[in-house]
Amino acid sequence: MKLKKTGLTCVFLFLACLQLPAAEVKEIKPGSTAKDAKESDQQVGDFSLSGFGDKGKKSWDLAGKSADIFNEVVKLKKVVGNNYAQNDTINLTADNGDFDKKSGLVHLQDNVVITTASGSTLTTDTLDWDRKQQIVKTLDKVNLARQDMNLSGQGAQGQTALKQIMVNKDVRLDIQAQDKKANKKEKIVITCDGPLDVDYEKNIAIFYNNVKVEKPDLTIYSDKMQVYFSPKQQDSASAKGPAVISSSVNKIVALGNVRILRGENTSYSQEAIYTSVDKKITLTGKPQIVIYQTENLDASVGN
Repeated sequence: MKLKKTGLTCVFLFLACLQLPAAEVKEIKPGSTAKDAKESDQQVGDFSLSGFGDKGKKSWDLAGKSADIFNEVVKLKKVVGNNYAQNDTINLTADNGDFDKKSGLVHLQDNVVITTASGSTLTTDTLDWDRKQQIVKTLDKVNLARQDMNLSGQGAQGQTALKQIMVNKDVRLDIQAQDKKANKKEKIVITCDGPLDVDYEKNIAIFYNNVKVEKPDLTIYSDKMQVYFSPKQQDSASAKGPAVISSSVNKIVALGNVRILRGENTSYSQEAIYTSVDKKITLTGKPQIVIYQTENLDASVGN
């Protein structure tokens, strides 16, 4: 019999435990007391759940070293979850977690870590995992490391596979960018009040409110900023694998109250486009340039 995509399949042992009287399945763990055991309907060890999609293929699983089973919630210890996406496998771990039997929502807490096969690692204190909508979110501080990039901020929401993510506020992105012209890496730091929207499949990050980008050769301020990354080249064997973004910045588009510091020179405009290949800046929207020296300056002014 095929299982529906939205169906919930529990291991047979767990199903049996839910149907048996509490006295028949209750387990007093070492160090526990009878009073502790009465706090939940059942206590079991090595708890696990699995969900299956079309054609009986496993789509997710959730396990814990132990579980306290209440009427509506299962409280887990040492939680390990996996989400089997089409092109990526996502692993979630936490010291503690709650599984809501009715909604299927999972709340993870304490030392929460998400890792993906494409090389991303997200850490936070608490996380809500909506398996049906394929969404994870938190109100706590987050840190997302991905190859030569490290993103941090307060509060986040995104896809379980972390291909798209929004960081709410206090955003900081550190990049060890590849300078193709100089054939070396340079550090770029981008901060903003937030939010920040990142789409790793489209290779773009959009920063909002009091944006500042710092490079060794210039500093840019604006109300909004679009940062375009060069797509990472994939060989034919991995072309169908997880989406991967490179740390090489291709273009920066600054919008609204733009101010650029380059050496002792300052420029003002409503829009500025910086291209990393030629390190050229194009200003549009009532541009003004204050020049104290012309060395290493390549700027063009539009209408």
